[in-house]
Amino acid sequence: MGWAACGAITTTFILSSCGGSSSGSPAIASVPSTSTTNLTSRTLPDNPAGTQLRWFLSSVAHLPLSQSEIDSHFDALFLDEISAAEINEELAQLPAPGPLVGVLSSSPTSLVAITTFGSGRWNVTLSVDGSGLIGGLLLGPSAFPTSWSEIDRTLVALAPNVSFLAARVSKGSCLSIHQLAPSTPRPLASEFKLFVLGALAHQVASGRVGWKQELTVQDQLRSAGNPEGSGSLQFSPAGTKVSVQETATKMISISDNTAADLLINLVGRSSVETQVRRWSSTPELDVPFLTTREALLLHYADFPILANAYLSRAPSGREAFLSSSVDPLSLSEAQGSTEPRDIDKIEWFGSPDDICRAFAGLQQLSRQPKLSPIASVFSVDKGGLGLNTSEWPTVWFKGGSEPGVETLGYLATNSSGQTFVVSVMLSNATAALAPSATGALLEAVTGAFGLMG
Repeated sequence: MGWAACGAITTTFILSSCGGSSSGSPAIASVPSTSTTNLTSRTLPDNPAGTQLRWFLSSVAHLPLSQSEIDSHFDALFLDEISAAEINEELAQLPAPGPLVGVLSSSPTSLVAITTFGSGRWNVTLSVDGSGLIGGLLLGPSAFPTSWSEIDRTLVALAPNVSFLAARVSKGSCLSIHQLAPSTPRPLASEFKLFVLGALAHQVASGRVGWKQELTVQDQLRSAGNPEGSGSLQFSPAGTKVSVQETATKMISISDNTAADLLINLVGRSSVETQVRRWSSTPELDVPFLTTREALLLHYADFPILANAYLSRAPSGREAFLSSSVDPLSLSEAQGSTEPRDIDKIEWFGSPDDICRAFAGLQQLSRQPKLSPIASVFSVDKGGLGLNTSEWPTVWFKGGSEPGVETLGYLATNSSGQTFVVSVMLSNATAALAPSATGALLEAVTGAFGLMG
């Protein structure tokens, strides 16, 4: 979760975080190409992400791109951080483009592909916003780590605070295979939505809530979008009806913050806190359990006065402060920032161990006939993971980001029926993470699954 997006193109020359010019020095060395055995397709999909990547690969051979062409293909948040001149400057440093090798993974809003530039193969990760415009673009020489030590070196270079767990799931328990500070709680950003889904599942199982039950979009429950510009319910008129299952799907697949707040309101804050106690070893850090709207206002409205007033209360008094002093505020009072804001104090918190328990618990819950829609909730977005779908037929994903925070979590089951979870968390309380962090994390996670399965 987060509301101040940092759009940027990252090639072998890195842009400074949230805009700026090229550093002028190679950020990623030349490495061996990724094996094509992980390809899911050798053609681009006919969806918004595929359409934009098709345009990009054809247009990069005909630089410079005009301002009008850039405006018609990149979203406003992206262009707030990098100008047309800077885009052309970065792209001019690429080797000559060649043919597409194939697609590693795709969803309607994101994909990871391998293409040729010069004599080498490159990964291209692209995401689009709700209007189909490019909101994120990452290019770099293609390679996945082939050892745990290589994964460790990659991760610790990305942020001062790193936690990682690669585990096998057996009978609902997580058995560690490799780890870095796996029990240390970190800010979760949107990964907290796994706890909301768990609380919802228990209420569906008890009969208190139904998947087809309708929720109503209300202005007092309306939140803002996430850094990638996705989410849709924040734009829906008050009074719009949406089913519980569709709301849960939006919360997980496009990290819709308004969907999350609708579900927290439905099941109740205390029920989500109960769910946190089931899966987290430090549940006290998530009391009171914030809505996304509350977190947004605490981070970005009258900062740091409002945030300090909240933090000055004892935990037992903070929920009353939210009701009296935060919930009545308008979203228009929030002023965005590209720098971290109290991410070590005002956030949702958990560890990779907790996230693994959450994924394993949701997998077990999904096996109950009444809770089978959980699997379809996770079926929409694979999170850009470069796994061969014939070898890994089931992939569940939830990640999150805001300035200073990046988290990725995956559950995947291979064709032999073995289930594994990989959770990685980065945080920096004083500076935004580099735009290249997401791509590096994806490669590390993909490498981890390759080492395990």
